[in-house]
Amino acid sequence: MRLPRTLVTGLLAAAALATTVPATAAGQAPAAPRAACPQLDTSLKWYGDNRAKLQRMIDERGSCSGHDGPRPVAAFDWDNTVVKNDISDATLAWALQHDKILQPKSWRDTSPWLTTAADRALTKACGTTVPAGHPLPTAGNTACTDEIMEIRGEAKTMSGAEAFEGDWNHRRTVPEYAWVPQLFAGLKPGTLSSYARQARAENLAAPIGTEQTVGTHKLAGYIRYYPQQKDLIRTLKAAGFDVYIVSASAETVAEAWSSGVGVDARHTIGVRSIVRDGRLSTGIRGCGDVKDGHGEVIPYIDGKRCWINQEIFKIKGADAWRKQDPAHRITLGGGDADTDVTFVNDATGAHLAVNRNKTELMCRGYDNADGRWVVNPMFIDPLPRKTGAYPCATEGRTRPDGGLAPLRRPDGSIVPDQQDRIHG
Repeated sequence: MRLPRTLVTGLLAAAALATTVPATAAGQAPAAPRAACPQLDTSLKWYGDNRAKLQRMIDERGSCSGHDGPRPVAAFDWDNTVVKNDISDATLAWALQHDKILQPKSWRDTSPWLTTAADRALTKACGTTVPAGHPLPTAGNTACTDEIMEIRGEAKTMSGAEAFEGDWNHRRTVPEYAWVPQLFAGLKPGTLSSYARQARAENLAAPIGTEQTVGTHKLAGYIRYYPQQKDLIRTLKAAGFDVYIVSASAETVAEAWSSGVGVDARHTIGVRSIVRDGRLSTGIRGCGDVKDGHGEVIPYIDGKRCWINQEIFKIKGADAWRKQDPAHRITLGGGDADTDVTFVNDATGAHLAVNRNKTELMCRGYDNADGRWVVNPMFIDPLPRKTGAYPCATEGRTRPDGGLAPLRRPDGSIVPDQQDRIHG
């Protein structure tokens, strides 16, 4: 139902005024216009005036703004953005501790970039006595579990050899990220979903601060939904936003978690494994003009833009890699790492950056070129101030070949080095 013209005029005037006055004054806006928009929970703590900034954006772009046209879109990364800690790590750890990884025909088949050294290390540690397609006894085989965890976490074998080699676009994929879904090849999608839900239950029940040991590797043993992000997603949806999750985790795993913030499977985008004969394979769906393959593109840095353009805005082919006009871009983007910087920077209304000291994202956030960046410390166990400046002017951007280059603004000027100003 459309609002009366007088009320719309008042709302637009209030929104315009809010963008030119301090946050404290914005909080004193007349009750009637503010009541027209769903409100963020004022009992939940945000840094500084970040809640007020986000509320203004919701008021300006949401259903109470009086604007006609398509619903605005918000997109969030998942790990360490909507939740504390990593659901891929949690699911893989659970699977290893419960003997749920299946023996591949050959470890080399799991990734096109796996090195001979990694293949040999995995074959030696995990053995060859278990037939292909049967569960590996990883719960009792520390050596096998350690090789898998080290390759996943450090892209190296336990002896320090490189686990991946060859050519890939470093702004579209990273082999050790793609390798996690590939490790679940042979399972039915519903089976992996069941494993993810069981890992979810264990990690949500564990006290904050819990660590777990997988093989000899220590990692976080708990996960929590951030109340602030859960509330933000609730408020955005109430204000008419279409809310999506865009994650570099396996899509099946992400779907097992996203319902906890009211986001359904249709609005959850992750690494899409190709299903053959009812079972997950090592193949991974492509994006844009990149054909299906084995992980040449996943939702990672520029890959997240491609998936958003393709799946949300229905932009096909090579155009899916390009920054679109404002009408075909998200309104709010939220992320915590350089893996998120492209799509978060594409947002037209607000760029929410959760500070985990990641150079390219924080350089964009602190430079704040369009005045719409919202930088916030992690909501649980935030990091202290980073020592030294972010090297934005020399090593602020990851190139497609993996090298580092100066970070530039849209006008070509170089972003100067930035100090860490918003932290725990």
